[in-house]
Amino acid sequence: MDSILKVNNVVKQYGDYTALNSVSLDVPKGSIYGLLGPNGAGKTSLIRIINQITMPDSGEVLLDGEKLKPEHVAHIGYMPEERGLYKSMKVGEQALYLAQLKGISKQEAKKQLDYWFEKLEIKGWWNKKIQELSKGMAQKIQFVVTVLHQPKLLIFDEPFSGFDPVNANLIKDEILELRDKGATVIFSTHRMESVEEMCDHIALIHKSNKLIEGKLHDVKKQYRTNTFDVGIAPYNFQQLLADINTKFKTEKADFKTLDDELKLAVTLPQGGSPRDLMQYLMQHGEVTYFVEKIPSVNDIFIQTVSQK
Repeated sequence: MDSILKVNNVVKQYGDYTALNSVSLDVPKGSIYGLLGPNGAGKTSLIRIINQITMPDSGEVLLDGEKLKPEHVAHIGYMPEERGLYKSMKVGEQALYLAQLKGISKQEAKKQLDYWFEKLEIKGWWNKKIQELSKGMAQKIQFVVTVLHQPKLLIFDEPFSGFDPVNANLIKDEILELRDKGATVIFSTHRMESVEEMCDHIALIHKSNKLIEGKLHDVKKQYRTNTFDVGIAPYNFQQLLADINTKFKTEKADFKTLDDELKLAVTLPQGGSPRDLMQYLMQHGEVTYFVEKIPSVNDIFIQTVSQK
């Protein structure tokens, strides 16, 4: 898959502190790419370099195959976690000003703003000052001015911060639609459920180093524990528990009586076959469900960070 952004061995230091330690990333075109990591990991330093707010001490960044240069700013939309709107300016006046900074004519900017303000149901805010808006309302304005110039690369840092669930879902749908129309999205967040929902690729940065990168599906496969959630109505409860513990690692869950369904988490030994486990269980009772426990992004995040 072609890349929209390549980060090659980027190093960034602030005095004696290393913010990025030879970090490399490969962001595919048309993807939603989750940039993950705990506070202080180096994510913001990397985002600032991509936006040319600061420069790397070594390494390089390529946008669409070209080494990053000032004119590339016009192809990037960036919504930082700390919003940068002028509180005393009117919404419409400010949006027009920011659009023109991105190289859009006033006439085209007005046309695009009319479209977005109507789509997000905020037309009545045009003459309000930012300081009159709630945090969530100001977030909508920030989102609009980020996407207005139709950049090929969008970077959202905690885009759902300040939104109620309804508006968070609205913005999520807009981000997905922008992706479907050809934009690539870098998505930095601590909300792991949003990563599960939206991202097809992820990278995890911790203590200035990249620890994980790849397709979300492939990363989750790498962290599989070969554990299965099982429901079974056993023919002989005591015999099943005695037998299964000699063969497999089990964790007993909820049950009430011997006649009730027994819920188990069964971890196969190295090289163990799920088919063999299923056949074994069917010999001991009626299997009601059999599902592999795939680790969540949150599980992977915590496990990886806690080990380093």
